[in-house]
Parts: sequence; structure tokens; C-alpha cells
Amino acid sequence: MNPAPLIGVLALQGAVAEHQRALHAVGATTRLVRRAAELEDLDGLVVPGGESTAMARLAAATNLMPAVRKHHDQGMAVFGTCAGLILLANHVADEAGLQGFDRIQGLDVAVRRNGYGPQLDSFEQQLQVRGLDAPMTAVFIRAPIIEQVLSDDVEVLAEARGTAVAVRQGTLLATSFHPELTEDTGFHRLFAEIAESRRSRRHPAISP
Repeated sequence: MNPAPLIGVLALQGAVAEHQRALHAVGATTRLVRRAAELEDLDGLVVPGGESTAMARLAAATNLMPAVRKHHDQGMAVFGTCAGLILLANHVADEAGLQGFDRIQGLDVAVRRNGYGPQLDSFEQQLQVRGLDAPMTAVFIRAPIIEQVLSDDVEVLAEARGTAVAVRQGTLLATSFHPELTEDTGFHRLFAEIAESRRSRRHPAISP
């Protein structure tokens, strides 16, 4: 039997403890990640919400974003929520605050930061999510909006107010909202399964 997937949580800013709680609830083992060396041997990495500009600036001191991209290219799964979606997106419409700083990229979507408005315009909405058994409550706080899906390789998992709010492209998973702020662990379970499939390929079970 293969061990539980080892999933890092980028611990520069944001709801780090909440993501850890949700990952533990679905049986994953976690590690906090602040430096590139802490990416070694991870099956997956969660990039939480927060301030995308602050996260990019903090990561720049240790070249962490290029290191995440390198590990993803080598097979590590990545799950970005809210600001994490911005850091994963190939195109950011209002990227002025991010210019000159590395992002992870790789997710073929175009996003706009704070697309749903400021914090006073935060809202919750019930979503039907492809691949999950029951509707879930999604919490949107200064959320980015996915303005365009740029590749057929990107699968839209959920929509709200007429736009995609949850997408998957291979081993990249991203949401505009904060799944870690509710008791619903459906997205964390899905991500753990993606990461576990990567671990299974690296460590195939040995038949007795």
C-alpha cells in the first residue's frame, strides 16, 4: 500500500493553517514551504489566497516561484486558491503590481485581480462542481475573475455569475474562491487524489 501523499502548503501569507486542516482531514501529510529546498519530494503544493503581489515579492528573495515551476514541470501537482490562481495563470490583465516578479504560471487562463470587487463585495454562493457528489458553498473574498480560458486542455469544473471559478489543467487545479474556509473538503480531496496519483507513479506498489 502506498503512503499518503506529501503535500506542501506555501507559507508566505494567507490561510495556511486552514489548508493544512483540510488536507489532514482527507488523509494527506503536509509540510510548510518557505524555501525552495522544502519542495523536495513533495507530491503536491497548495498556493493559498492572500495578496498576490506580497506573495510574489516575498518569494523573490529566494527564487521560490521558478523553483515551484521547475518542480511542477517534473511532476509535482499544484493547487492555487484565489491569489494562488493569479500566480498560476499565464495571463493577468492588471498585472502592474506583479511586473518584475516571477509567478509560477502554467495554467492557460487569463485572470483579473479583484475581479468581483473589493472586500465589501465578498459573497458566498452554492456551486455545482463537476466530479464532486454534492453542491458546495464557495467563499469569494476579493476574488480574481477568470476572464478567459485559453486552451482546450483547461477543464472548467464550476461556474458562478457566468464565469469559470474552478478549473483543472492536468496536475494544476485552481479556484477563484477559498475552499479552505468551509467544512467542505471536496476540492482538497480531489487535489490529494491528483497528488497521490503522482506518488503512485513514483513509488509503485510491490505485489507480495
